[in-house]
Amino acid sequence: MTQETSPWKAQPGPQQAFVDSKIDDVVYGGARGGGKTDGVLGEFGLHAAKYGADARGLLVRRTQIALAPTVLRAQEIYGAGARWLESKSRFEWPNGAVLFVRYLENDADANGYQGHSYTRVYVEELTQFPNPAPVNRLRATLRSAAGVPCYFRATCNPGGPGHNWVKARYIDPGAYAVTVEDFVDPFDGTTKTAGRMFIPARLSDNPKLLKNDPGYVTRLMQSGSAELIKAWLDGDWNIIEGAFFDKWSVKNIVRPFKIPERWTRFRAFDWGFASPFSVGWWAVASEAWRAENGAGAEIKIRKNALVRYREWYGLGTDSKGARLPAEAIAAGILAREGPPGLREEIADSVADPSIRAQDGGPSISERLAAAGCNFRPADNTRLSGWDQLRARIAGDEFGPMLFVFDTCRDFIRTVPVLQHDPIKAEDVDTRAEDHIADETRYACLSRLLTAPPPGGRWGAERSIIDDYEDDWMTV
Repeated sequence: MTQETSPWKAQPGPQQAFVDSKIDDVVYGGARGGGKTDGVLGEFGLHAAKYGADARGLLVRRTQIALAPTVLRAQEIYGAGARWLESKSRFEWPNGAVLFVRYLENDADANGYQGHSYTRVYVEELTQFPNPAPVNRLRATLRSAAGVPCYFRATCNPGGPGHNWVKARYIDPGAYAVTVEDFVDPFDGTTKTAGRMFIPARLSDNPKLLKNDPGYVTRLMQSGSAELIKAWLDGDWNIIEGAFFDKWSVKNIVRPFKIPERWTRFRAFDWGFASPFSVGWWAVASEAWRAENGAGAEIKIRKNALVRYREWYGLGTDSKGARLPAEAIAAGILAREGPPGLREEIADSVADPSIRAQDGGPSISERLAAAGCNFRPADNTRLSGWDQLRARIAGDEFGPMLFVFDTCRDFIRTVPVLQHDPIKAEDVDTRAEDHIADETRYACLSRLLTAPPPGGRWGAERSIIDDYEDDWMTV
């Protein structure tokens, strides 16, 4: 199979760029129907034709059921050029090339590939992996004693439990932008480089699908909201398919301003050691206030609204925790609140009740308290907590009841993209980075938002907001 003789040919544009790329690490993704799977299968077919028995590929998806359409499409693309062995879950070429087709339902399954050697590793639907750890283990299998170029390739759409880390690693640097990392070879001390790149895929890049199935777009247009359709058609990574907090918008984000001294301030805390911890500092608006959004437009903060004005997210490598002991976290909290004698007044502190658990020694709660940070047990009710958070984010016709400083980047990065649990739709998918959302849930349940009276509204009247025009401050 060569580009000239194969019945499959890459379509001009992104698919051709994906097949031709010599970058070590490439993600091809975005819209539905963009030709991503064809690109993966076709790229290995060309690789197999060129390197024969030295070409060894591994293609993985998250679940076994997701593999079925991939195998069927591979049989169509390869035709008689490769034989599918169901019992061994692999394609074999007459020249000795092999493509293994497997699934990794659990992260630990990646450990079973230790010692394997592949010249290509393909991961379909990369965003279905909550963290990069199992994917990184597969990267370690890329090696060739025959000197064959070894590459990692992946496809994905926006959304899924791994949306955040994939977006940060591949999408945020920009389309076709090559990010180069330097590494020092531990054997000879020389510097080695590796590059990674994102190639966007849009439905418009797949004219074959649009020609052969003209009803595809119509069916998509009937399947969801305008925002969701835009994400599907354009591969917009800022519009998330299946977002749990679907009312989140730029209206919830404000530029930092000086929190009035008379506003009640409190902390919320979600403990983590091997997993990230989250500390959020919140203020309760005791009267209406004026603020600005990122574009400088006016935002009205209403009485009893919650404002997140500071955060500390304990994130380590590979989306794991920072592994800080309770005493170090307490010291970090106090340091962020100012020096002794000038420390801001915190009226309340709530934390996940699990920190009070006894396990043969002082609890996390006791260790935090001994270091100067006292937390009372938060209400840990999940569904009512999410209901409170959704209600505050959405607000009413007069605006939201929860605001976040634009400096709280980890909140903005993680909370809006959370999705529904695939089994229990009323809950958040806990495979994703839900630690800040949990901490925010504790904050909301500590300051309950009750429904407004019929015909009424939350917060203050517009005339009261206007009374505070002189107090409108931004920094």
